[in-house]
Amino acid sequence: MCKGLSAIPSSYLEKAKGMRVKLSHLAEKQDWVYKHRASEEKPPQDLESLLNSKRERTCFPNDLTSLLFSALNLGVLSAAGVQAFRCFLRSEFSEENLEFWLACEEYKSTSGSRLAARAHNIYKQFINPDAPREVNLDGETREALTGLMEDPTAQTFDEAQQRIFSLMAEDSFPRFLRSSFSQQPLKVL
Repeated sequence: MCKGLSAIPSSYLEKAKGMRVKLSHLAEKQDWVYKHRASEEKPPQDLESLLNSKRERTCFPNDLTSLLFSALNLGVLSAAGVQAFRCFLRSEFSEENLEFWLACEEYKSTSGSRLAARAHNIYKQFINPDAPREVNLDGETREALTGLMEDPTAQTFDEAQQRIFSLMAEDSFPRFLRSSFSQQPLKVL
């Protein structure tokens, strides 16, 4: 079960407290309206720029979520947010998606000598049809990965990782933002 706030450093909790207001504002916009996307306008490089922007801006789920998921620690969600998202996914029996995404991020930084072993481990845990924590991938992606396992590179799981990321970004993450899981850890603050 989830350990709760006692295992989280106070600096993360303070950062999470500040982000709660900003994230709750975004969560209220459950029906993301896609008015238009100005091609000449460069998107903000971080979540702070997006949230503090004075002009009205249309949010695209992939833009927002990629900002939230950027970096191995999932960006501004901090430890409290990651813990809450993990608990939410566990309640929906889809925690393997986040675990796969994190494993792929770690895999990308694996040294060349350990690359093949790590690739086979990820494949056995998440991709193989008999995997204990099998992720939901289409047959084409699964077959492509099977072929790539003969000579894995740092980019072996990129397509599969992107598909799982999209699944979380378009499905799980918006539901998480509307759920009590996204509010609960921050209410205590």
